[in-house]
Amino acid sequence: MAALMRSDVGRLPSAPGVYRFRDAGGRVLYIGRATALRSRVASYWLNLGDRRHLARMVRSVARIEAVACDSVHEASWLERNLLEERMPRWNRTPGGQEVPGYLLLDATARTPGLRMTHRPVPGRLFGPYLGGAKIRQALSALHRVHPLAYAGNGLTGAERDLAAKRGVQSADREALVAALEAVLGREPAAVAHARAELERARDQAAAELAFERAGRIQDEIRALEWITARQRATTREGGDLAIHGWADGLLVSFTIREGRLCEWTQRRCSQQVAAQRLADSPPAWAGFAQQNAELAAALGTWR
Repeated sequence: MAALMRSDVGRLPSAPGVYRFRDAGGRVLYIGRATALRSRVASYWLNLGDRRHLARMVRSVARIEAVACDSVHEASWLERNLLEERMPRWNRTPGGQEVPGYLLLDATARTPGLRMTHRPVPGRLFGPYLGGAKIRQALSALHRVHPLAYAGNGLTGAERDLAAKRGVQSADREALVAALEAVLGREPAAVAHARAELERARDQAAAELAFERAGRIQDEIRALEWITARQRATTREGGDLAIHGWADGLLVSFTIREGRLCEWTQRRCSQQVAAQRLADSPPAWAGFAQQNAELAAALGTWR
């Protein structure tokens, strides 16, 4: 790895995020996402693994840019949005490969439960989330912890037997609805309780030597973490926003259109010129914008 590139990689955080490679002419070559930015970006110069087709692209990289995100899920959405907006030459799949989905909470007395849907529908809807398999695993996790589907009054005989084994009655419906809303609303205590219950079930399965079941529950724990992690890159609320951060002469800007964070730019700018844009930025995004402006300024490619 060239000394300059090695220096830049060393300045990346070990946090989830999105990275972007540019060539000497400023053209974007590739956009990717990472669970840990530093190790992922370093891998392009240390070990491409099954990405040997990118070797020629790597030789053209002259600048590394990155955005640190609050979660891998948020990084996944940001990558998807950026690629749907404009796909660089070396990317192959516009928008990524995960399937978007939602969770619909049905609180009716006859058929209560939590269900997956691939499109927004009326009702108590949560999401969007990325990854059909993860959403289904999270759904299984939530049913394991808060079995709302067994609290309906339209159960079959077999379902009534299962409800009895779980100790669930129709009178529990409102409490189970509230518990699910708390978890899906990312309330820390509710999420921690659900995780603890899943860990207890996993450990019990392992103690009974039911390792396949223990493995499934561990996958459910990861899926629950995925859907309850903070994620603002794509929301159902819609709306358009411009977000700006400034550090050491560099203005970093993000554009949100219809609830999707879909554009990210960086340019040299004096603090005086940046002042109005910073003043107009939504306060709720100030921390995100500032940390990423500082990250951009730290990368040595802007010298």
